[in-house]
Amino acid sequence: AMAGEGGAYRLRCSLVGHGQDVRGLTCGIFPQGSFVSVSRDRTARLWVPDGLNRGFTEMHCMSGHSNFVSCVCIIPPSDLYPRGLIATGGNDHNICIFTVDSPAPLYVLKGHKNTVCSLSSGKFGTLLSGSWDTTAKVWLNDRCMMTLQGHTAAIWAVKILPEQGLMLTGSADKTIKLWKAGRCERTFTGHEDCVRGLAILSEMEFLSCANDASVRRWQISGECLQVYYGHTNYIYSISVFPQYKGFVTTGEDRSLRIWKQGECAQTIRLPAQSVWCCCVLDNGDIVVGASDGIIRVFTESLERTASAEEIQAFENELSQASIDPKTGDLGDINAHDLPGREHLKDPGTRDGQTRLIKDNEKVEAYQWSVSEGRWIKIGDVVGSSGATQQTSGKVLFEGKEYDYVFTIDVNESGPSYKLPYNITDDPWLTAYNFLQRNDLNPMFLDQVAKFIIDNTKGQTVLSTSAQFSDPFTGAGRYVPGSSSGSSTIPAADPFTGAGRYVPGSASNAVSPVGGVDPYTGMRAYESAAAKAENIYFPKKDAVTFDQANPTQILGKLKELNGSATEEHKLTEEDFIILEKLLSATCNASAETPTAQQLQTLWRAVNWPEDIVFPALDILRLSVRHPTVNENFCSEKDHVQFIILLLKFLNPKGKQANQLLALRALCNCFVSQAGEKLMMEQRDEIIAQAVEMKSSNNKNIHIALATLMLNYAACLHKVNNIEGKAQCLSVISTVMEVFQDLEAIFRLLVALGTLISDDRKAVRLAKSLGVDCQIKKYASVSEPAKVKECCRFVLNLL
Repeated sequence: AMAGEGGAYRLRCSLVGHGQDVRGLTCGIFPQGSFVSVSRDRTARLWVPDGLNRGFTEMHCMSGHSNFVSCVCIIPPSDLYPRGLIATGGNDHNICIFTVDSPAPLYVLKGHKNTVCSLSSGKFGTLLSGSWDTTAKVWLNDRCMMTLQGHTAAIWAVKILPEQGLMLTGSADKTIKLWKAGRCERTFTGHEDCVRGLAILSEMEFLSCANDASVRRWQISGECLQVYYGHTNYIYSISVFPQYKGFVTTGEDRSLRIWKQGECAQTIRLPAQSVWCCCVLDNGDIVVGASDGIIRVFTESLERTASAEEIQAFENELSQASIDPKTGDLGDINAHDLPGREHLKDPGTRDGQTRLIKDNEKVEAYQWSVSEGRWIKIGDVVGSSGATQQTSGKVLFEGKEYDYVFTIDVNESGPSYKLPYNITDDPWLTAYNFLQRNDLNPMFLDQVAKFIIDNTKGQTVLSTSAQFSDPFTGAGRYVPGSSSGSSTIPAADPFTGAGRYVPGSASNAVSPVGGVDPYTGMRAYESAAAKAENIYFPKKDAVTFDQANPTQILGKLKELNGSATEEHKLTEEDFIILEKLLSATCNASAETPTAQQLQTLWRAVNWPEDIVFPALDILRLSVRHPTVNENFCSEKDHVQFIILLLKFLNPKGKQANQLLALRALCNCFVSQAGEKLMMEQRDEIIAQAVEMKSSNNKNIHIALATLMLNYAACLHKVNNIEGKAQCLSVISTVMEVFQDLEAIFRLLVALGTLISDDRKAVRLAKSLGVDCQIKKYASVSEPAKVKECCRFVLNLL
């Protein structure tokens, strides 16, 4: 039963079992009301409520790590494991997966290169892990599907969002990143120190906590909606109440804080310096783990509250704790000026308020409890320093130090606002930001700035450099996109000259095979569609770009040769050689391309970027020939060949080069040597190629889709799940931006090929939300192949 609203939390029980710090907690699924804890003592323990009294019993102790265990999460039930699984991450760089009834791991996930400090599970059995090695990894069962790279420091927190395919990571680089299908979509900045915890509020909102002592509420779209202050030191963990009725946080200031309606409603101090972790049970009870190795459960429910003796024992333990003033948890302390015990006769003004008194040279700390109407001793202060805000001259505001914090009343009746200020700040800019932040009338600018100057006695270190642009005119501001890089008309033809040779203008012309090859364009296979049999996938062979006009290509090459520098110029003889190469590779002539022809081609493809495209087109056509394929893709030369093609896949490069390089890569798949090379260099090629998604040229999109299709065909043959994950991620990413239906069609065929006869790949595609992405194509009327292929894919999902 949920307790009555607004009641105060009190101790339910203290659980002794772990030998060292409790570092992670999570709610269990089975048995109901249970939770799992992990500790530096290298174990994980499953605790279940005992029916008789208010406590929990340790049902199960799990060991599998060779070092501290730092995080835990539950993988939801599946057909195979109807009670779900328990995943733990440790300082031994491993993740152990346990069933709820065996002390040894079912299996161990290896791959991270440093401590695994955060875990989160999603639908369809996916698991997300975050590590000090700066990466997060996505796992499905016992395999790593993808690695999320982009943070520059340890990843302390990870969460899978309810909407499929979305993941969050929080890092010591002070940022949070949102990932979609394995690619970083957005970076959230605002925290001023390590991000330590994340909690999901809804499909659209989440919370984060950090070492800067603040909690932030964010919208997925990137906006920070609110900042909550209350803790006086690092916040390590954050957990949300059921139905999102508030949240709880724990930290290095020895406290658990309960937040309702955006305010800190209750502060519970613990007799341990570091309160590492917390989780909220389904009944609203809060479990916390701390550096003293004890797990404590707090409840609002009167029937579950601990006995008076247990509460007294907890308070006694708390009152004996010694508080180190250097942590700053109690503000600045000057022992000489403290009042005596009589100070405790005055009631406190808010829950969690602390008061220090001096009793016989001993400084004691008390905290006000609103629910009980009394001061509770929370410890003795040892070795108080003599520094105060007055002498150190620093004032704490929102977890940070300032020279001054002013209170500004804008009008008599309205609220007052806090204005923090350092003498190194520009008073005008501070005033401007203050008005902006509090949504106040900019008319007050002069007044507020003058107030700052008057009250700091002019102690300003005015910056003479134009460090700040004028906040009103925005002078000196860089406006992204003001000088747009592409002055050409989208998809404008990049070529000039008579008899305009356009590489691959017939984008759909792929070698016709029979009447039913869906790549040949519309008319060819319409009759076959009536049978509604799946003629689309799985695709077994590579799709190539074969359209050619050797005379035009050579004509263009000659024309551009005129503008080439001496070192690059080709001779008449070179042209005859290249003409022979084209005829050997384009016409089914019996001639075999020679080494001399390939050397001449290699010289031509190393021309400067602005004139190289006809040579690239010759390469695109030639590489389909087994001899040429073997030559460029074999062990000997393949490195330079790949470097050359990837160089042209530069987003800032010429579109013609981008297009022909992509097509050449697609054509490499026709022979064994090329296919082997494409698979070996898959990571680099795919990473570069996917950058082409931002191009506005539909032919480039079709070529990129074809590249993914050829990879899909290879991966279907060898059934490589990591490779499939990589391709699914790219397909999901580019599906968002592609408009051209031929490109979409090829992506659909690639998708169908990847998931055919592979249940794991189907689950992975679902977890990336691909089914939602492609639904809209099931109703495309023309070309019919898009709709039909889409329906076949949806049937598998």
